[in-house]
Amino acid sequence: MTATDNGSGTARTEVNEPKVLREVHGQSGHLRLNRPKALNSLDLDMVTEVVEGLRAWRDDDSVNHIVVSSGHPKAFCAGGDVRAVRQAVLDGVPEQGEKFFRDEYEMNAMIAEFAQSKPYIAIIDGIAMGGGLGVSMHGSHRIVTERASASMPEMAIGFVPDVGITHFSQHVNTRLGGPSSAIARFTGLTGYRLTAADMLWAGWATHAVPSAQLDEFVAALDRDGIDSALAEYALDVDSAEARELLGEPQLAEWSDCIEACFGADSWLEIERALNEAAEAGSCASSTVETFRDLLAPANPESLVAAVELYAANAGPEVTLQEALNREMKLGAYMRQHPNFAEGVRAVLVDKDRDATFKPASVQEVDVEGIRQHLS
Repeated sequence: MTATDNGSGTARTEVNEPKVLREVHGQSGHLRLNRPKALNSLDLDMVTEVVEGLRAWRDDDSVNHIVVSSGHPKAFCAGGDVRAVRQAVLDGVPEQGEKFFRDEYEMNAMIAEFAQSKPYIAIIDGIAMGGGLGVSMHGSHRIVTERASASMPEMAIGFVPDVGITHFSQHVNTRLGGPSSAIARFTGLTGYRLTAADMLWAGWATHAVPSAQLDEFVAALDRDGIDSALAEYALDVDSAEARELLGEPQLAEWSDCIEACFGADSWLEIERALNEAAEAGSCASSTVETFRDLLAPANPESLVAAVELYAANAGPEVTLQEALNREMKLGAYMRQHPNFAEGVRAVLVDKDRDATFKPASVQEVDVEGIRQHLS
């Protein structure tokens, strides 16, 4: 899930248009997210339409792969429609929100399963947040342009990272040479917005294609298939051309400090590591201050809960389905608390970004209550 904003600046109308456009072109089954006024934030209808596309094309021999993209000039998918979930809670019908999450997580698992048999290609040309990562990261190919970005900003809305990201981000290989739970936890706890270069470095993206060549790339996908299209249009990410277009990954520069501070299995240990790094000078003071600034809007309960969730889903034996089940249980627990409604209000409804979270400190958080929902 994630926070989403309205107002896309687009003049397109959504009247009578499907929220997901489903078409076959050549070898490709296309799913185009089409809710521009909400920056393609996912609702239950969109989840259902994606699932129907997966089912229709899973055993269709004429469709060699699925391509998921957006028609919005700035957004791939800005997450799940948490305002609607909040309203359901306030209206006394939380089961409506629970159905959305249940169906969304089933879609996430189905995407991962589909990608085991056919390529599932997500083209991220703009922002991808929360649920937008759920509809892209579990695929086999995650294509970014220089305009791509990704984030999990759940801490500020009183929630926790979900859609399987607590599993994916801890098991995918980074440019450090393997998976990094510290990098994963940093991204989830801080809500840091990864650039395209960061996404490639962290393993969240598999390939990069210049935005100016996207139309030609998609045409090649339809005509020739994924391998030929990538051979012709994908950048060598270590080349000077790629560095000039994408920039350098900030995560690489911060990686030593992130590894030193964010690898622990409890929030109090992470907080202690940040304090010690600042005092000992093992991390640049400006870097530690940047990390603290990123953490400042977070709900204290969300910080504690998120670290417990990441720790539970970190082991190599943990499956995506097990991780999604834990996210579902803990997420339901978090949504029962007033902090969720308050966080969504502050970020997305009133937009004053002045949430009053209770408890106000991590020391007062009921850690055992959280752990009971992870067993």
